[in-house]
Amino acid sequence: MALAVVVALFVMLSLDALVLHSQDAGQMRFDAAEIQSVMQDENPAADAAIAEPSSIDLLSLISRGGRFMIPIGIMSLLVVALATERLLTLRQSKIIPRTLVDELYAISEPAENFSPNIAFHTCNDFPSPAATAIRTMLLRTGQPIGEIEDAVKETIQREADGHAAPIRWLNLAAAATPLMGLLGTVWGMIVAFHESTTLTADRSRSEQLSEGIYTALVTTLAGLIVAIPAAIFAQYLENRLAKLFNQIEKVAFDLTPRMAHFVGRRRLDHQGMLHNIERAKMNSEPTRPPAPPVPPKVRSEAN
Repeated sequence: MALAVVVALFVMLSLDALVLHSQDAGQMRFDAAEIQSVMQDENPAADAAIAEPSSIDLLSLISRGGRFMIPIGIMSLLVVALATERLLTLRQSKIIPRTLVDELYAISEPAENFSPNIAFHTCNDFPSPAATAIRTMLLRTGQPIGEIEDAVKETIQREADGHAAPIRWLNLAAAATPLMGLLGTVWGMIVAFHESTTLTADRSRSEQLSEGIYTALVTTLAGLIVAIPAAIFAQYLENRLAKLFNQIEKVAFDLTPRMAHFVGRRRLDHQGMLHNIERAKMNSEPTRPPAPPVPPKVRSEAN
């Protein structure tokens, strides 16, 4: 009898424990499911925030640059205009036409048949810096070769300086534009630190400074964007200018020895006509009238 009571009591306690265990497991399953749903609701929002970063608009950056962007904008227009004009001007067909060079070399072969007047008229048909230098050389026909070469060098240098003047403005833009941008940045930093001394309650000092520095750096960025292409174009155009005028000098010095047999004998006028130097000297000397007869001396006889 006692054994049966003990068994019955053990069975009842086992059933109660089983019921409580099942309830706890259900509660745990419910809590885990609820936590998982909450996490799934929060993750899309976080992913959306990460997937959509704030973008930087170029127009908004330019507008934030303020009045310091005006001179930088003017410099950018100057760089574009000068670079385009120099690229169109410093072409081989404009500086040293290939047809002119071919005809001059054809005239100079053989060397003893070189005709300065034909070369002069050929240069007139192809107006260019190369034609100007060769024409200067031809107008020195009859002079010593050293003087002719010096005249050619001076003419080439003068023409090169004229074509290099616009390139100097590109160098100026490359040097001055970053300084303009730096000036705007320094001014923006001063304003940012000044405004951070008077903050409202809803803004922190770090937020105010970060916004001010972000705005101030815009002018430096704009200055570098203008200066880097300007420096590249200036260097490229200077090298191209030197290359083209070195070719002109080479052609001129190749033709100079052909003029050796004209030294002291013939010269070329500005109409492209050859003249003998001796005859020209005779025609240029004025004819002197004959000297009047010397009257005989009257001797006075002393009495």
